[in-house]
Amino acid sequence: MKIGKRKVALVGCGMVGMSYAYALLNQNLCDELVLIDLDKKRAEGEAMDLNHGLAFSGGNMKIFAGGYADCGDADIVVICAGVAQKPGESRLALLQRNRAVFKSIVEPVTASGFGGLFLVATNPVDVMTRITCQLSGFAPQRVIGTGTALDTARLRYLLGEYFDVDPRSIHAYVLGEHGDSEFVPWSQALLATRPVRQLCDDWGRRSQGLDQIEEEVRTAAYKIIEAKKATYYGIGMAMARITRALLGDEHSVLTVSARLNGQYGQQDVFAGVPCVLCRDGVKQVVELALTEAEQKRFADSCQTLRESYQGLED
Repeated sequence: MKIGKRKVALVGCGMVGMSYAYALLNQNLCDELVLIDLDKKRAEGEAMDLNHGLAFSGGNMKIFAGGYADCGDADIVVICAGVAQKPGESRLALLQRNRAVFKSIVEPVTASGFGGLFLVATNPVDVMTRITCQLSGFAPQRVIGTGTALDTARLRYLLGEYFDVDPRSIHAYVLGEHGDSEFVPWSQALLATRPVRQLCDDWGRRSQGLDQIEEEVRTAAYKIIEAKKATYYGIGMAMARITRALLGDEHSVLTVSARLNGQYGQQDVFAGVPCVLCRDGVKQVVELALTEAEQKRFADSCQTLRESYQGLED
């Protein structure tokens, strides 16, 4: 990734994509933003609407509707395009419908001469990230999915509510698939340096409450979709946070979907794990010291993802 002008190309101007674009504008996270959508008129309208807010922002972004040729000099291509998740539909059920969409996107992006990073948000995000890596031929560290970044934020928010503390003081993670097989390794969940399970006893909280929190994190998307048909604000903010870490060369640790190459005993699968993010993508996967039971849950989640991808190839 080059140093200097920060350029993001966003593919997909639906609610997720535009929540992300709005967060980019408000946080002044890039210098140039190109909007790409099958509905070119919509992309033009979204660019116009965002540009009208520039006078109230803290930066001076260049925002315009464009095409895949505009990806050639981008630092990051963000993919939000795809068919929407229906009420009650699992993320993995989206797989067959979305693979064809991605083939029509990734090939012209790479043909443009693009040499930056891919950030994938389309569900099922772990498998779609692996598909993007396969279609692009890029090194795995340059292809990143939003993974369990939002799930981790949901977890910390709920734990903050439960213990009545600032969520930013909680260090806990959601691992595995961004979906039904994800889980919380409670052995690694800390408030400051204290394990949260110990705090349940010390602070008079029911430890069963943690199991309820884990279930609430796992089913949050389904509840939001049932109530308002789609989720977009939270994931848009999560994508903006990942973008800031990448463009800012922060070396921050975020739970994104990354390819595992022996970490946690897993090979050739993209799953949500804590990673060090820098301008080159995933610098390193951070391995947590999981218990034997947690290791099995992670292996089972990865197997679910592996079987989904293999089923796609059959």
